[in-house]
Amino acid sequence: QVQLVESGGGLVQAGGSLRLSCAASGGTFSSYAMGWFRQAPGKERAFVAAISGSGGSAYVADSMKGRFTISSDNAKNTVYLQMNSLKPEDTAVYYCAATKGYYYHTKTHEYDYWGQGTQVTVSS
Repeated sequence: QVQLVESGGGLVQAGGSLRLSCAASGGTFSSYAMGWFRQAPGKERAFVAAISGSGGSAYVADSMKGRFTISSDNAKNTVYLQMNSLKPEDTAVYYCAATKGYYYHTKTHEYDYWGQGTQVTVSS
C-alpha cells in the first residue's frame, strides 16, 4: 500500500511561486508513475502534470505549460510541482497521485493511490 503526503501549499499573491512536494512511502518509488491534479470548489478534479516512474518523461497540461514544472527525486521518494506566475484561477486543492507502472497518465481513474491534498490559494 502506497501512502502519499503532500506539502507546500499556502496563500500566495498573484504572480508568486510555490513548490509542492509529495512524499511517497510503502512502495518502490521508481516503479510508480506520479501525477498532480487539482480541484477547485464546485469543479471536478482536473489533471495538472504527470511524470513517469523513472522521471524520464513528464507532461504538463497545456493551460499550465510554461508556468508549472513537475520533477521527481527517486532518492527521496518525492515528486515536486513547481508553480510560477500563479493566478487566482490556480486556487484549488492540489492532490498527488500514484499508479504502478512506468508510463504517466492524465486521467483520475488511472491512478490507484491519492494523497490528502494541500490547499493553494492565490490572492489577486
